[in-house]
Amino acid sequence: MTVYLIRHGQSEFNAAHNEGAADPMIFDAPLTEKGRMQAEQARIAIRELGIQQVITSPLSRAIQTALTIFQGIAPISVQAGHRELLSHSCDMGRAPGALQMEFSDLSFDHLDEIWWHQGPTNENGVPVEPRDVFQQRIRKFALELNQMADIQLAVVGHGDAFKELAGFSMENCEIREYPN
Repeated sequence: MTVYLIRHGQSEFNAAHNEGAADPMIFDAPLTEKGRMQAEQARIAIRELGIQQVITSPLSRAIQTALTIFQGIAPISVQAGHRELLSHSCDMGRAPGALQMEFSDLSFDHLDEIWWHQGPTNENGVPVEPRDVFQQRIRKFALELNQMADIQLAVVGHGDAFKELAGFSMENCEIREYPN
């Protein structure tokens, strides 16, 4: 079967941050109105794909995108293996209890209390995930993904994670087939 990668819609961080500029310090950035509209358009685009299962990152922008596109269409599960490379404030997550309060239809019980990278911080107090740690995490996720390739699957996630996983860049709410 086929695996589809879907990058989250535009987040508040995406809208506020210019490459090379200071981190706007928007933690676990939610979708903007434009991001919600992008996800609604993606919902129309996926109708003919026959998605049977959805995996989303636990970052809010990915969860919001997954729910907008797939709620009522396919079951959605949360996995942290394909979360974004932690290098900015928007890439820090929230505890499972906080996510559960906001997204009550999903399960977060299986996540560690701190499921994002912990380690040395940058000048803003944001932990920075080493590239080799990130690459190892994505390789592990790729192995898990290949074991699930017997169903029509959508993975909602992030730009750097998908670039590492599949070798290509994606726009917000772009849908691409995973070349596994």
